[in-house]
Amino acid sequence: MADTTTAAAKDVTKAVIPAAGLGTRFLPATKATPKEMLPVVDKPAIQYVVEEAVAAGLDDVLMVTGRSKRSIEDHFDRNYELEEALAAKDDTERLAQVRESSELATIHYVRQGDPKGLGHAVLCAAQHVGHEPFAVLLGDDLIDIRDQLLVRMIEVRKQYGGSVVALMEVDPEQVSQYGCAAVSPTGESDVVTVTDLVEKPVPGSAPSRWILIGRYVCDPAVFGVLRQTPPGRGGEIQLTDALLTLAKMSPDQGGGVHGVLFHGRRYDTGNKLDYLRTLVQFACERSDLAEEIVPWLRKYVDSLP
Repeated sequence: MADTTTAAAKDVTKAVIPAAGLGTRFLPATKATPKEMLPVVDKPAIQYVVEEAVAAGLDDVLMVTGRSKRSIEDHFDRNYELEEALAAKDDTERLAQVRESSELATIHYVRQGDPKGLGHAVLCAAQHVGHEPFAVLLGDDLIDIRDQLLVRMIEVRKQYGGSVVALMEVDPEQVSQYGCAAVSPTGESDVVTVTDLVEKPVPGSAPSRWILIGRYVCDPAVFGVLRQTPPGRGGEIQLTDALLTLAKMSPDQGGGVHGVLFHGRRYDTGNKLDYLRTLVQFACERSDLAEEIVPWLRKYVDSLP
């Protein structure tokens, strides 16, 4: 068993990004292109996630990938031929953009052989992470780095120990699409103690309107729990089930789960409609695009029947 006392004292320095999904909701685009590589304006979605991790001080990144995901590795690697071509044209701006992704962080890769769920994907990171706390960032959720959600979660982990989840309040009709938490207050307005977790509850049965969004800071005790967690909803090993077990464990075992109540900017890229909304939002907030895209968008919307 891991030395939980030592684990509790360690800083969070590593990030795990599961990226092994098949992306079936975006077929046929994802037949040959990983969903994580779909562009949000001019950068693939997964680069925004890596940038968020780095902004929170996590420059050791492990990506859990699968078959047909080589383009992710290529994107975060150097492309000398392209760099030389841009340098020959003296195109310093695009050269810097191309190099940026390869210089963001130290990125490692491990393959999830079978798609057995998010919990199994996290378990694939056990050897790399070891006995250290770590962050998990899901690529479907883009969090504006100006809101510093991950930074706050790491602070809460340091203060309370155990694991930390990010929670966001949604309309009742949306709750059944997500993992949902029952919570009790702490002495801080944005921090709660998680007492129960339900993965995609039946409509009307959810314990609250606070859903888990794709950011977690996990105690290394989660690995031992995941190894003992049977397949749950959908026949997959659910991270939510493991976190529920941790919530009922004592702090000296690495247990306890707290939630950070997030009221900031979250962009969903997990389905086509939300992905399109995200594209529009990002484009309208870009200083190099807003001057042209916003008036055009207003005019286009006004022209609709």
